[in-house]
Amino acid sequence: MAKFFYKMQNILDIKEKLETQARNDYAVANAALAEEEEKLNTLIRRRGEYEEKLKDSYSGTLDLANITEYADAVEVIKYHIRLQEVNVAKAQKQVDITRDKLQEAMQERKTHEKLKENAFEVFKQEVAASESKEIDELVSYRHGQKEEE
Repeated sequence: MAKFFYKMQNILDIKEKLETQARNDYAVANAALAEEEEKLNTLIRRRGEYEEKLKDSYSGTLDLANITEYADAVEVIKYHIRLQEVNVAKAQKQVDITRDKLQEAMQERKTHEKLKENAFEVFKQEVAASESKEIDELVSYRHGQKEEE
């Protein structure tokens, strides 16, 4: 039986490598997003701590320096939270971009795999037709040999 050789195997291999690279890029983008979200959560927790300290400083003896310090700290942390929310949005956008690239790479790989499957089916049909032709010729030859005897 003849051996199947796919003419565009090198293209399929490249598509598989591109998909692997896209998967890696997507994983990196997801990790960056998780890191940015963790930074945001840390800032939000710190804001809560400062707000709690500010609330506590209002009760009991009023210390204007502490109240001002904690109020300023809350405003500064709110500013940092807004900046971090922008960073999270950028990281999310990067995740979306890399996800789209991954989906495109997967689709291209699947397309080339389907082309390979179709080529293999054509190859099997050609081999079956060739074998059928050989069998017919062999039967005809044997039949011709018997009639000569």
